[in-house]
Amino acid sequence: MASASLLKTSPVLDKSEWVKGHTLRQPSTSAVRCHPVAPSGLTVRASSYADELVKTAKAIASPGRGILAMDESNATCGKRLASIGLENTEANRQAYRTLLVSAPGLGQYISGAILFEETLYQTTIDGKKMVDVLVEQNIVPGIKVDKGLVPLAGSNNESWCQGLDGLAPRSAAYYQQGARFAKWRTVVSIPNGPTELAVKEAAWGLARYAAISQDNGLVPIVEPEILLDGDHGIDRTFEVAKKVWAEVFFYLAQNNVMFEGILLKPSMVTPGAECKDRATPQQVADYTLSLLRQRIPPAVPGIMFLSGGQSEVEATLNLNAMNQAPNPWHVSFSYARALQNTCLKKWGGRPENVKDAQEALLIRAKANSLAQLGKYTGEGESEEAKQGMFVKGYVY
Repeated sequence: MASASLLKTSPVLDKSEWVKGHTLRQPSTSAVRCHPVAPSGLTVRASSYADELVKTAKAIASPGRGILAMDESNATCGKRLASIGLENTEANRQAYRTLLVSAPGLGQYISGAILFEETLYQTTIDGKKMVDVLVEQNIVPGIKVDKGLVPLAGSNNESWCQGLDGLAPRSAAYYQQGARFAKWRTVVSIPNGPTELAVKEAAWGLARYAAISQDNGLVPIVEPEILLDGDHGIDRTFEVAKKVWAEVFFYLAQNNVMFEGILLKPSMVTPGAECKDRATPQQVADYTLSLLRQRIPPAVPGIMFLSGGQSEVEATLNLNAMNQAPNPWHVSFSYARALQNTCLKKWGGRPENVKDAQEALLIRAKANSLAQLGKYTGEGESEEAKQGMFVKGYVY
């Protein structure tokens, strides 16, 4: 369990800086052009949010804490509810999200929560704004801003992520509502290539989104998920990941994105889900940290890994292995299913089970908090928490 002194020294934003009602500052749209001593055309963007972006990123990347990803679309949330026999209604979604954000002491282990748009504007079953409940727990509210994946014409049955149209005014509105960071998820499929077209499209989309987010006061989470689908080995994943992240940072730089004001949400380097040769936590850590050292600038404050269908325990063990020695970045988690799976089953849609479900959430949050500090042992984990959650062709 994280100590009280640890929490007190963790960098967190003052609540007044990011609660709803804070006056929306209009970001500067001016550009400062260097004197043309050489025909490079170098442009440096001026942003009134620069200091705030750095502060927000550092607050989220605070010791012993990570991100709760609860930004499932209403359709995906419906699938989760159906798994416990509940209808996909706003009332049921509200009840489940209330359970998550109001878990007592959640902010001890969770520094940020990614919300779906409905949740950002939603109240709890007690009538309190979800955003306010998070702020009271010292959890920074975030928002999913992409509009989902669609087929990429000219590719090998690959996809691209839509949502850039209208992103600037949407981001400004989300900031006004209390969001202080954003998430954009695109994917890369190894069995389908990946083609050069798909990799470039993913990297360019992420870079444009990141620049627009920063211009509107939101710290962008950059997430090119390399899907677990396939029977490829860990070396193939490593090579693809190096290519993807090289493209991503090339286009981030081209779009003048401030690295100190972003967070990354990469996949861990693992074999494909159908590969017969499984990797140990130490192997996953070695490959993943090697990738990060080769591709990720130390200016980036935090690496918040996705679980991508790993079991709850597997995701925690792998994170713990990566934190056995100091890293240039805060290496932590941004988990959805790997935090919520047991919690959802414990709840089962019954009000009398809320306390037990919240306790299950806190157990997983604490386990990953310890893993971020390199102190997780895996002792006392249930068999249920060890069950894999990979779904072939998973749609988020």
